[in-house]
Amino acid sequence: MDTAAATSLVAINDRIARAHARFGAPPEAVELVAVSKTFPAEAIAPFLAAGQRVFGENRVQEAKDKWPGLRQLYPDVVLHLIGPLQTNKAREAVALFDVIETLDRDKLAGVLAAEMARAGRWLPCFVQVNIGLEEQKAGIAPAETAAFVARCRDVHGLDIAGLMCIPPDGVPPGPYFAHLATLARDAGVSGLSMGMSGDFEAGIAMGATHVRVGSALFGHRERV
Repeated sequence: MDTAAATSLVAINDRIARAHARFGAPPEAVELVAVSKTFPAEAIAPFLAAGQRVFGENRVQEAKDKWPGLRQLYPDVVLHLIGPLQTNKAREAVALFDVIETLDRDKLAGVLAAEMARAGRWLPCFVQVNIGLEEQKAGIAPAETAAFVARCRDVHGLDIAGLMCIPPDGVPPGPYFAHLATLARDAGVSGLSMGMSGDFEAGIAMGATHVRVGSALFGHRERV
């Protein structure tokens, strides 16, 4: 076993457990989504050997290139799509991923529902909320969240497990995470995917059920 990977994994899980105990967050447990985007299969394998099973990828094609071989060795892997999804990639995404975290528009909801029905795979989805109303970021506007969740469920028949957000850079994330938690309660969903390497403890303080941690596990990645 790669001792560096195992040490990093233990350290992050310990920080998650301590934050959860300190803040008394509502979920019984917080799921670590190890963000392996841009890292090759050989960098991921040590974390699999150390016991991590939930991973996040940004791009369908990248995941398609590296995960089938890894899954032959570790068939219990749970793979989250945490990057933007184009409708023309929906079929591949439904076949490859287990959770879609970036549902952000009605057209995509309809296409995903059709592809899930065709494949017989009904994946849980998180609705991405543009919590800071930033022009450069995808996501439903906060004020539209409850209505969009209702449409996804009632019109498209999707399993909406929760909400996901990326707060603005350079400002305290806590108020944005608290806002997402309020939106989730209003929309009637329990999942909250919020918090990354630099702020996951703040996410846990506000009730995160999932945190997406990449660089704190794998090291800094090249910008792509």
